[in-house]
Amino acid sequence: MKLKTFRKDDVADKRVLVRVDFNVPMTPDGKVADDTRIDAHLPLIRELMGAGAKIALCSHLGRPKGQVVEKYSLRPVADRLAEILSKPVAFASDCVGPDAAKAVDALGVGDVLLLENLRFHPEEEKNDAAFAKQLAAPFDVFVMDAFSAAHRAHASTRAVVDDLPSFAGPLLIREIEMLSAARDNPKNPFVLILGGAKVSDKIGVIDNMLDKVDSILVGGGMAFTFLKAKGYEIGKSLCEADRLDFVREMFAKAEAKGVAIILPTDVVVAGEFSPDAPASVVPADAIPSDKMGLDIGPETIRAFECALDRAKTVLWNGPMGVFEMTSFEKGTKAIAVKLAEITKQGAMTVVGGGDSAAAVAKFGYEKSVSHVSTGGGASLEFFEGKILPGVEPYIEK
Repeated sequence: MKLKTFRKDDVADKRVLVRVDFNVPMTPDGKVADDTRIDAHLPLIRELMGAGAKIALCSHLGRPKGQVVEKYSLRPVADRLAEILSKPVAFASDCVGPDAAKAVDALGVGDVLLLENLRFHPEEEKNDAAFAKQLAAPFDVFVMDAFSAAHRAHASTRAVVDDLPSFAGPLLIREIEMLSAARDNPKNPFVLILGGAKVSDKIGVIDNMLDKVDSILVGGGMAFTFLKAKGYEIGKSLCEADRLDFVREMFAKAEAKGVAIILPTDVVVAGEFSPDAPASVVPADAIPSDKMGLDIGPETIRAFECALDRAKTVLWNGPMGVFEMTSFEKGTKAIAVKLAEITKQGAMTVVGGGDSAAAVAKFGYEKSVSHVSTGGGASLEFFEGKILPGVEPYIEK
């Protein structure tokens, strides 16, 4: 899938509106806690500066539900971006209307402006055409670089495209290139690793990828629904009872297609969901009634590593356990280490955003795999086979 991008002539001396994702974590005292999402857009910002554009960035932050909520103001993000760029970053107190227009008019060549939170306006999440026209009014060009927001048809991701010449930014292009390679043109053996809490979150991915993968490794909380479908007792472990029939159907489909589904054979359990709870390893078919599974066990780790040794393409979506707690991080960390190892050996390894991305970052392997997606929900929908509304306008036919 190839996307339309801009050339220098498209943006030079132009007022360029850029959709970024600056939905960053904040400290209690209102400072940016993590620069990752800001850093992801720096190549585009610097490219536009070098091309002589007049740059205005727009984003959401948090869920203010269409109201002006001070703790969700993007002003601290503008301050942090200025520190990173080592140059002033202007800030507009609104994203539309007179204040925004005045701030845009004041931009010089190579200047950078951040507009206030898009979601202070309820029309943003409604993909309102009139609001999109207001947003677009001061500008000559629009660049969409926020892959993590591309699965939402909002005014700043979709409707604004109807009002300005529009292009895909480099982050969006790289995301689509890497995710397309895994989804549409994988080299076999292709291993899909699924984790996280819920089977229901992954149904679309499973349905769409079952014809393409050679094996599926299942960990995380969702593994216990799979084990329950096998008839195992799972104690107090997480289980989606309404998804048991789907899992049984999936077992049958996978067997018919020759796809191996590898489930945990041992798990780390505790009596409660707590970092201080005493933990022990038990067989997956012998979970005590008063315990819950919170990670895959050492035998399962070895089985998963063995399956990954042969892989040429790997897609990983969802942690193997409660990796935020030291007692239950070993399974997730082991997957990150193994992916780094096989990437060095030539495998293409894609981590599908969200908690999986947070996990590889925690363990320091985000630069040791082929690609870590910036979009959890967007990458899930992409692997479900959906055309994302924030991507569709740029697809070259």
